[in-house]
Amino acid sequence: MELNPVEYLGLVAGAFTTAAYLPQVYKTWRSKSVDDLSLVMYAAMALGLLLWLVYGVLLRAPAVIIANGVSLLLVGWMLRMKIKHHGRPRPEDPAGKEQTRETRRF
Repeated sequence: MELNPVEYLGLVAGAFTTAAYLPQVYKTWRSKSVDDLSLVMYAAMALGLLLWLVYGVLLRAPAVIIANGVSLLLVGWMLRMKIKHHGRPRPEDPAGKEQTRETRRF
């Protein structure tokens, strides 16, 4: 597998698009708040990333494989969080009461 300048461009592009998921993953992991996340969107994204990953493997394209493989892990983590924490009260609101702008901690 030889990396040419076009592959390097793909790796840099993949690094940026994959890194775009990190703030949402971190925020969701910290807050355990998943009610505003769309299960359908993340499921569709996971399927699309899986297909891109297979495409990259078939073409032996490292940039496509790496970017979509890592993105699939991040989106899979978000799906796991959505399924695990959906419908639960937020940790900062153990009584399950709806929070107002004034009572939120962030």
